[in-house]
Parts: sequence; C-alpha cells; structure tokens
Amino acid sequence: MTTVLVTGGCGFIGSNFIRLLLAEEPATRVLNLDALTYAGNLENLADIQTSDRLSFTRGDIGDRALVESLLAETPVDAVVNFAAESHVDRSILDSDPFVRTNVVGTQVLLDACRRRGVDRFVQVSTDEVYGSLGETGLFTEETPLSPNSPYSASKAGGDLLVRAYCHTFDFPGIITRCSNNYGPYQFPEKIIPLFIANALADKSLPVYGQGRNVRDWIHVSDHCRGILAALRRGRPGEIYNFGGRCEIANIDLTRELLRLLGKPESLIRHVADRPGHDMRYAIDCTKAERELSWAPRVAFAEGLSQTIDWYREHADWVARVQSGEYSKYYERQYGTRLKS
Repeated sequence: MTTVLVTGGCGFIGSNFIRLLLAEEPATRVLNLDALTYAGNLENLADIQTSDRLSFTRGDIGDRALVESLLAETPVDAVVNFAAESHVDRSILDSDPFVRTNVVGTQVLLDACRRRGVDRFVQVSTDEVYGSLGETGLFTEETPLSPNSPYSASKAGGDLLVRAYCHTFDFPGIITRCSNNYGPYQFPEKIIPLFIANALADKSLPVYGQGRNVRDWIHVSDHCRGILAALRRGRPGEIYNFGGRCEIANIDLTRELLRLLGKPESLIRHVADRPGHDMRYAIDCTKAERELSWAPRVAFAEGLSQTIDWYREHADWVARVQSGEYSKYYERQYGTRLKS
C-alpha cells in the first residue's frame, strides 16, 4: 500500500485531488492534513470520509512538531502540498497569513520530508508567480518569476525553496503551476462560484474595473489529473504548467454566466479595480503534454454548465460556507452586506 500525504486536502483543489487519487489508485492510502481555515471544509469529503484508505488530521503545515510527528507515525511515500492561502484580495488586506503558510509552511514540510527520506514531493503552485502578460504570448516553464501581489509573491517564495532544496540536497521535488481553476467545491470568493451564487440570489455581480482582465480557465478535474501525472511520471527538479487553453475576459465570462443562468446583465456592478491587477494570464502546457502524456479534456462550455448545475444542486453547501466570517470579509471587500 502506497501512502500519500495530501496537505490542504479539504480545500477546493485538494478535495478534488483526493477523490481522483482514491478512485484511480486502489492501492494508495491518503493522509489528509488540513488546518480547516475558512476555505477548508471537511464537508467537501463527507461522502468518502469513512473510507478505510483516507484519514484526517487537523493541523497547520507550519507546525513543525505536528508535521514531524505525523511523518514519524506513518511512513509516507509522497507529499502533495495544496495547503496555501490563495486569494489575492485577502493577501492585499493582510499578507501575514500568506507568508506564514505559503513560505514558512512549505519550508517546514521540505525539512520534514528531507529528514524522513520521502520519495516524492509535489508543490502545487500557480501561474500568478509569472506576473502579467501583454496582449500576446504564453507563460512557459522558463518564464522568469515576476509576482505582482502578496499572494503570488508568497507562492513564488515557496516554489523557490523547493527549487533550492532540489539543487542543494538532491531533493525529489516537483513544481506544478496552473491557470485559473473552476468546478465543484470552490469557495465562493473566486469569480465563478461567487457570481453563480450571487446571480441565483438576484444579487449584484461585482466586476473589477471594466472587466477586461483575461484569464485562462481549466476545469479542476483536468488540473488534478495533471498533478497526479506529475506525481507518478514527473522528473524531480522539474516544473510543469497546466492550462485549459481557454482565455476569456472577466466581463465576457460574467455575461456568459448570466446568459446561462437566465439572469439580466443589469446585475453587473463595476467596482474599483484591484490594486496591481494583472491584465492577462495564459499557459503553454506543451511540456506537460509531451512528458506526462496529459491534456485537458473538459471543454469550457461543458465544464461551466456542469459547474452551474453543481452549485444549483448544492445551495445548502453554499449557504453554509457563506455564513460567519465570510460575510464580514465580503462586506469589507465589496462594500455590500451578504444577506441570507
């Protein structure tokens, strides 16, 4: 039985990855370590939580004693690090949690894994570490790092630590970087689930600036397949980019969501632009296709329709995660109170 430690496994991408891993590899056991911050939700794994191949520990990857004891208690073959503070807007309000988790937490994991001789370490990162593109061009694995937000700077810091450990200690680390994800279980602070939830409730959709910022979208299932391919077939010390080859401006995405939901464009509300807002992201995933035999499968139109259906069918889930601290954050960020 192979054992994989998944950090941040109760979050959006992490929970989808655990589902894929358990489904694809019957001989794999998963240890899920998650601090259950606002975006981490055990409910995301409720239907598989009783599996005898899945166990859960609540804890912070920055807690050195906890990480060391966890790896000492159970021999771990590989670690996939999803644990991260991940929202740009929150990093602008307060960057401290981002540095603590994304940089220091990554260093704690690296040290513990190196001491225990873990065979594989996958650092799940973001295309935002590359900065912003102009109207043309694509990010490749060779694109210089040029992060423009506290969030992306903290992720770049974690990536550089992985790179340094690979170079200095011959550490078996792999870095993956991905474009914008969408799909089931995404916390409704990101644009697609936020706008779906708001539109279904006939609330306004806050679009930054004129909404001309362009993002490359990939369904979370395609991203998770890429991470699994990197885990099993990637070369230590390498970086692999994953994208959906689907670029769309935020305002066009907003209009398409409203069209699919049968809601009027009068719900669009333009708000002050985010400070330092990157204009365009786009990924060249040729290397992953060539070396990992991976390619995106879910067409954006299909995936967006499925995602809308999921949020319609899980209105209770949305209501639960939109309570409490999230409502306070939303009011502070957009100047509008979220009402139940």
